[in-house]
Amino acid sequence: MAHAAPVSPLAPKTTPDVGPVEGVRFATAVAGIRYKGRTDVLLLALDAGTTVAGVFTKSKCPSAPVEWCRANLPGGLARGLVVNSGNANAFTGAKGRESTALTAKIAAKALGCAESEIFLASTGVIGEPLDATKYEGVLDETATRLAPLPWIDPARAIMTTDTFPKLATATAKIDGVSVTIAGIAKGAGMIAPDMATMLSFVFTDAPIDARALQALLSRGVTDSFNAVTIDGDTSTSDTLMLFATGAAEKRGAPRIAEGSDRRLASFRKVLTAVLADLAEQVARDGEGARKLVKIEVTGATSKRSARRIAMSIANSPLVKTAVAGEDANWGRIVMAVGKAGEPAERDRLSISFGGIRVAHEGARDPSYDEAQVSAYMKNDVIDIQVDIGLGNSSDRVMTCDLTKEYVAINGDYRS
Repeated sequence: MAHAAPVSPLAPKTTPDVGPVEGVRFATAVAGIRYKGRTDVLLLALDAGTTVAGVFTKSKCPSAPVEWCRANLPGGLARGLVVNSGNANAFTGAKGRESTALTAKIAAKALGCAESEIFLASTGVIGEPLDATKYEGVLDETATRLAPLPWIDPARAIMTTDTFPKLATATAKIDGVSVTIAGIAKGAGMIAPDMATMLSFVFTDAPIDARALQALLSRGVTDSFNAVTIDGDTSTSDTLMLFATGAAEKRGAPRIAEGSDRRLASFRKVLTAVLADLAEQVARDGEGARKLVKIEVTGATSKRSARRIAMSIANSPLVKTAVAGEDANWGRIVMAVGKAGEPAERDRLSISFGGIRVAHEGARDPSYDEAQVSAYMKNDVIDIQVDIGLGNSSDRVMTCDLTKEYVAINGDYRS
């Protein structure tokens, strides 16, 4: 059912050609987790010495795989990753924990490593037990087909209600040596910060120790995945992991131990760009989305305040349905600013759509032209600018419109 939806009109026109990341191999398989005959499991193998970092949901009801990853993360090393779609293995109690342990045991045997070096992620329906015995034999066979390409296969294997696979790649330099960064993501609904509801896995051949890697990831997520919201709902399963194989050390890249190392300047910038690219693709695939909405708040008293105001606008069903109806209803923006609980003064507020100012200093802009703004609202990408007029801080977030299709997709989700 999940793959039957037409591709989002906001999908990128081309899929990036992601090259191999030395030290990373993968294969996909059909395990019958929920649907018959659909590719639903990804097995990914990492060379010995690969370091790992992770950021997970802040939900108080996390899935069993999230708990498994959190427990293994302090070890700092990874040899394998198993991801399944169709079943989130969340709210499954002791059975859920047993299934993660069995999955890791089967994967560790298939890859010849310790169970503590296996990381897991699951996406799909909440509350249904995951039968990990379905991996028996499947992961062993999958391990015989591991290859460094093509990345489109793992990107497709982790999709649920996504309408297109999400990939990104870039090259950075560490002390003059080129290193590769490649990532995949899934996510289309139940997406709000504190990790967006999604799974994302990013890989690099850079030689970066786990502690430094964690610092890079924790910083990079702030203005990428944590600046995206589809519907304000934070998933039980949100997982973003970064793996560094260290293979570039053979080409002269220095091993980096501290996240503050100046030699990471290029890598830090490029990693954030890759994360932002993947996050935007998630926003472009919001369930039922027809418009990508970018919200910029300026003139706030602090970045935190700007973020909260921007999220109040982005998560407002009234704002999102107005955008869906191509209605520049700035009154709904005023409402969302006012309810955010952050410093704001009505008579200092300015609101623009695509640079066309519609409201200023507590009233409709004197030069307001309904026809001009209505024409702008027909675009696929809508920019909303709000100036609070109280300070020098700003922030940007992304969302999408709220359409009838969103209701239809989520009304039918378990059928």
